[in-house]
Amino acid sequence: MKEILKRLAEGEISIEECETLLKAESIRELDDVAKFDSSRKDRTGFPEAILAESKDYDDLLTIIKGLFKEESEGEFDLKDNIIITRLSKERFNLLNHDLSYLLEKGIKFDYNPQARILIIYKDKLVDFKKEYGKIGVLTAGTSDIAIAEEAKVIVEQGGCEVLSSYDIGVAGIHRLFPQIAYMVEQEVSAFIVCAGMEGALPSVVAGLVDVPVIAVPTSVGYGIGADGKAALYSMLQSCAPGLSVVNIDNGFGAGVCALTIAKNIARQVELSKK
Repeated sequence: MKEILKRLAEGEISIEECETLLKAESIRELDDVAKFDSSRKDRTGFPEAILAESKDYDDLLTIIKGLFKEESEGEFDLKDNIIITRLSKERFNLLNHDLSYLLEKGIKFDYNPQARILIIYKDKLVDFKKEYGKIGVLTAGTSDIAIAEEAKVIVEQGGCEVLSSYDIGVAGIHRLFPQIAYMVEQEVSAFIVCAGMEGALPSVVAGLVDVPVIAVPTSVGYGIGADGKAALYSMLQSCAPGLSVVNIDNGFGAGVCALTIAKNIARQVELSKK
């Protein structure tokens, strides 16, 4: 970056060329292992997350280490929280050991074993923005909670508060209505609804509320419904209009989608005041 700015100052390149080069520079090279998109938050409103699943452990460790900028006197700067998804408990324990030198410098780890997400942060674990409102997160059963927790952590990392209620599926539908009523009273901007088996809960919710509903089929089921396919097909064929569906077990994608909705609502409200 310094070299690019030096060339601009010396008149070797134009402002437009400098801008292009700086954008390219924002894709960091991490020991030829990965190209981390450090500008994603500026473009999309949510930083890039690191998917730990299927990565070689040494590569994962290299990527994480490459995100820290060492300041004077051995201190480390961290611009944004680092989000590591689909991280097993065993790998978390290894990272906790191999990155222990960061803990001694004020860097903190927060691991959610249900969501299998590790947040590495320095100042704040979450920074709620009041103007972003709230998101409702529901599950049909307790087997869906891990995916719901993934969505919840992602929404909270984006600065939005979450209201959650679990195990309120159609098998005991009387449990659903008080929770929906409460969240409607709290004026949630969107619902994330996780369900496996036949995947009926999102359709029910979408037929009751006037805000976006994001359906997440979970890989809970057996026989013809194995691996969440029956839930996915059911949600895609929903009679409730306007229901959006993400891929099987994609709590991360549902969380980012809900955040985008909440942030755009906040942006429109702010613009209307001007």
